[in-house]
Amino acid sequence: MSTHYPRIKRSILLNPGPTTTTDTVKYAQVVPDICHREHEFATVIQTILDTLTRIAGNTTEHASILIGGSGTAAIESVLSSTITDQHHALVINNGAYGHRMCQILECYNIPYTPYHSDPCHALNTAEIKKKLSTKKYSHLLTVHHETTTGLLNDIHQLGQYAHEFNATFIVDAMSSFGAIPINMTTIDYLMTSSNKNLQGMPGIGIIIAKKESLSSIENIPAKSFYLDLYKQYKTLSTTGIFRFTPPIQTLYALKQALIELEEEGIENRYQRYIHCWETLIKGLERLELRTLVDHSHHSKLLTTIIEPKGFNFDQCHDYLYEHGFTIYPGKINTTSTFRIANIGDLTSQDIEAFLKCLKTYLIK
Repeated sequence: MSTHYPRIKRSILLNPGPTTTTDTVKYAQVVPDICHREHEFATVIQTILDTLTRIAGNTTEHASILIGGSGTAAIESVLSSTITDQHHALVINNGAYGHRMCQILECYNIPYTPYHSDPCHALNTAEIKKKLSTKKYSHLLTVHHETTTGLLNDIHQLGQYAHEFNATFIVDAMSSFGAIPINMTTIDYLMTSSNKNLQGMPGIGIIIAKKESLSSIENIPAKSFYLDLYKQYKTLSTTGIFRFTPPIQTLYALKQALIELEEEGIENRYQRYIHCWETLIKGLERLELRTLVDHSHHSKLLTTIIEPKGFNFDQCHDYLYEHGFTIYPGKINTTSTFRIANIGDLTSQDIEAFLKCLKTYLIK
C-alpha cells in the first residue's frame, strides 16, 4: 500500500462490529473501477476464498462462500438452504443471536425446538447431549460467541455431540472467527462476516462449509432466490464470480484485511484482544463497575457492564462519542447494562484512553 495517502481520523469503536480498521484496509478500497465478471477480479475473490477456508479448515474438504450482505444474510442463507420442513432443529437460545436464528427458522416455517439457557452462565452440555441422543433432532444450531453478554459457548464439545448423533452442526461464529482459533472437524456450516475480527469493512457475509455437507443440499428446493446457498457455492466454485453484483470495493478491503490477519496470526490477534480485555477489566474494577459473565466462560472479546445507579446510557454514549469512543447498549431485558467490545485494530493504550474518558464522565 502506498504511503502518500493522508492519515484518516481514527475512531475507537467499542461495539462488536463494525470495528476500528487500519488505514491500509480503508485505502484498499481506492481501486480502479472494474466489472465484477472480469478475470482480474475473480482472482481477488479466489484469494479471499482460499484464505478464509484455511483459517478453520482446508481447501480439499472445505469451501468458503461469500454473499453480499450482513452476517445475518449468511445465517439466513445457511438455515433456509440446509434445513427443510422434514427436519427438526435444536437451537441453543442463550442470547439475542440464538433467538435470531429461531426467528429466521420461523420465517421459513422450519420445525425447531429452542434450548433456553441463561445468557450469563455456561451451557449444560450434558443436558444437550441427552436431548440429541433421542435422535429427534437433525440439526444442532448455536452461537459461538454470544455478544448479548460476552459468553463463549463450547462448540468443541457441542460439535462432538452433534457428530456422535449424526446431527448437522451449524455455528454462528460471527464475532469469534478471526480471533479465537476454530477447527471445522465437527462443524458442517460456519457463518461470519467481514467486519468483526477480520477487521474488514461491513457488507460481506461469509460461510465456511464442508464440501460433503454442501453436496448433500444440492436437491433441496430453494426457499430464497438471492440467498440460495448451493447455487452461490456452485457459481463461485465453477466460475469464480458472484451470481449477483457484489460489493466490489469492500472485497478489496477484505483481501487487505486478510493479508494483515495472516501477518499478525490468529493466536497473536487473540492475545492482543485478551490484553485489551484484561486492561478493560482492571479499569472497570478501579471504577467499581460490575460485569455479568464469570471470567472462566468469558470470550474476552466483549464485556457486559451493569449500569451504576443514576447512569444514563444515551448521555454517556454522546459524551464518549464526542471524544472519539463508541459504546454499545445492553441486550439483557432484566438488567440495565451497556457493552464494551475490545475487537478491531485496538491496543491496550486505546482501552486505557477510553477508561480515562469514562472516568471523567462518571465523575461529571
